[in-house]
Amino acid sequence: MEITVMSNILEKNEEVAAEINAMLSRQGIFTVNLLGSPGCGKTSLVEQTVSLLKSELNIAIIEGDLYTSKDADRIAAYGAPVVQINTQGGCHLDAAMVKSALDQLDLNEIDILIVENVGNLVCPAEFAVGEHAKVVVLSVTEGEDKPLKYPLVFRQSAAVILNKIDLLPYTDFAIDCAVRDITGLNQQAVLMKVSCRTGAGLTDWLEWLKKQVQLTRKRKCD
Repeated sequence: MEITVMSNILEKNEEVAAEINAMLSRQGIFTVNLLGSPGCGKTSLVEQTVSLLKSELNIAIIEGDLYTSKDADRIAAYGAPVVQINTQGGCHLDAAMVKSALDQLDLNEIDILIVENVGNLVCPAEFAVGEHAKVVVLSVTEGEDKPLKYPLVFRQSAAVILNKIDLLPYTDFAIDCAVRDITGLNQQAVLMKVSCRTGAGLTDWLEWLKKQVQLTRKRKCD
């Protein structure tokens, strides 16, 4: 019985997510579902992305958190439109939540939409929100064992961000093992090593985003 209920929930979510994806694709808006554990640096990555790309592309954010608007307030300070979703204890965003949030954004003024999901490596991987790509952030402070412990999110992600590489000398994070495991789970994932604090590697991330925007616009015109 529990399996049937969960299957029905996921099926309905997929239907709404497909509607969102079709709408955003028609608008030529590249949409990222940004995933990762609490404290991995998702919000810092969003801040840097807005700061470094806002002169070239219009970026909007849907910010998912259990409670408070602390992260949304941080991002709004960089001048990007932000819509806050508080799940009130829920461990992930779903497509219906994102669809409601989209009503508060002017889709004609957006090139990139980043949905920063609730900090969690488990539940968010199962619920599409209309994205074109999932991106997972893994901090070196979390340990290199996470890809094999939480394989679904790494298998599903188009890109993997290894964040806080400036802290490598101060941790026992085995980066070669992490890269090997991530590649073993998903050979297609683009792997980028960055530090949101120092800016190292962010150019690769920004160039990847710009390429995805171009591809999304091309598909819109085809």
